[in-house]
Amino acid sequence: MADPQPTKPVVAAKELGSNIENITVGTYEWVTQDSREALIAVGVAVALYLVLYGLRWGVCRLLGTANEVTSWRGFFARIVRRTRSFFIAIASVFLVSRLVEAPGALLAFINFVFTIAFAVQGALWLREIILALIERRAVPNGDDHSTLASAMGIITILVNVVVWVLAVILVLDNIGINVTALVAGLGVGGIAIGLAAQGIFSDLFAALAILFDRPFRVGDVISYGGNTGTVEAIGLKTTRIRALSGEQLVMANTKLLEQQVSNMRRIVERRIVMQIGIIYQTPPNVIEAIPNAIAAIVSGAPNCRFDRAHVFNFGASSIDIEIVFHIEVPEYDAMMNARQAVVLGILRRFAEMGVEFAYPTQTSFTAAPDGTMIDPRERMLQND
Repeated sequence: MADPQPTKPVVAAKELGSNIENITVGTYEWVTQDSREALIAVGVAVALYLVLYGLRWGVCRLLGTANEVTSWRGFFARIVRRTRSFFIAIASVFLVSRLVEAPGALLAFINFVFTIAFAVQGALWLREIILALIERRAVPNGDDHSTLASAMGIITILVNVVVWVLAVILVLDNIGINVTALVAGLGVGGIAIGLAAQGIFSDLFAALAILFDRPFRVGDVISYGGNTGTVEAIGLKTTRIRALSGEQLVMANTKLLEQQVSNMRRIVERRIVMQIGIIYQTPPNVIEAIPNAIAAIVSGAPNCRFDRAHVFNFGASSIDIEIVFHIEVPEYDAMMNARQAVVLGILRRFAEMGVEFAYPTQTSFTAAPDGTMIDPRERMLQND
């Protein structure tokens, strides 16, 4: 009866034991037979480690010890500090192994350990670069600390999952394991999770867009879809807005960004367009003087910059004048005060000039037997 075939775990254990034995025996023979070269290799590896470790220390001291990523010095310092001493040691041994005639089994083991160390260190670097870039982009929006903390918690989890999965796949692929099925399974699983939670993820990414693109922030007065209010909180799923009428409006981030949002806080200056009408009986020379008079009034009002004033239309019951000027401060109260000053100034000046404002009215005229038009106001004056 034939002997049963050994199972895969048994075969793997035997291969591992054989590899360890080859590495141990080969290293011992190399050290005993060529001890000088072995000692030199060890000394060079130690010296190279000290040089690389000192270089990392010097770069960190040169760039500074702060963790802030608002400057490029802090950004690079944060990444350099993530370089692990273990990786520096393995890299030193790997570089020295390229220059000496070490046993093949030992070189293969060094290559294997270096591959794992490089994958782990690369994952740490990639993770730190992504998070630092995100924080660097989000830091200027300093008013939303709670939102940033919540968002960074979610982002950190997602980045960790992606980076470490890639690192594990890279390690497995380099040690000869077929990762095709693993990659396919991860892809199918990711699609399933994405479809199941697409509503949550859409609001999450909308929150990140608000946080990083900063169309508005906490404390801004915004107007959207006929609603106007002050932003109180920007969450990972919803944004809370205190309406002018007092109630709190809760809006999904995705739905909010789908609309046109007007940010009142971003106003630099306000453009005011006003139209007034005067009666048709106003003399032409007086009408001609009105734009200059309005220019002087606007220029004298607080925070105002005059643009233009023109007589532009013959209305149904008035001669229309259009006035355009700018309020050079964004505050709403300042705009209303300046507008009130302009209106009152026009009223006073028109009273001095004898200009009357028109209002919707109709005047009836009668005709004499010969067809001549008679103004009833003149007839009333004659009767008086």
